[in-house]
Amino acid sequence: MRCIPLLSLSVVCVCLPALLCAADRADQLGQIAVIVPQTHIAETVSREDLARIYQRRQRFWGNGAEIVPFNLMADHPVRQQFSLQIFNRSPEDMRDYWNIQYFHGVSPPYALASEEAVIQFVASTPGAIGYVPARSVNGQVKVLMLLPLSSLP
Repeated sequence: MRCIPLLSLSVVCVCLPALLCAADRADQLGQIAVIVPQTHIAETVSREDLARIYQRRQRFWGNGAEIVPFNLMADHPVRQQFSLQIFNRSPEDMRDYWNIQYFHGVSPPYALASEEAVIQFVASTPGAIGYVPARSVNGQVKVLMLLPLSSLP
């Protein structure tokens, strides 16, 4: 009879890490938070608005403030998902668009190396907009919109 509690404890010790890993993976598969500074006046955006903002075709908020979009680096999994959802194209596929825009004097949004950098720059830049996994959001920024995050490699 004493073996049963020990056996149960060993099963829990073996299975718990797998369950925690699955829970963490479910969190990773959560959502992309489109973020703005805490001081941003409440304004809604659609996916079409995001496409115009990130293609630099919409340059000002409704109150006249300049929009400053921030991207993650092109190889970041969240950037990949964001690009596919908003443009139906990968960041690599958007290179031709930006090559053409560059010759018209339009620069692409700033690309930052980490989720933390996006949060910091968005929090400290008036008119900024960015995106990070929803789990990364802290009190420094406000969530403007949530997008589903289908998968991370």
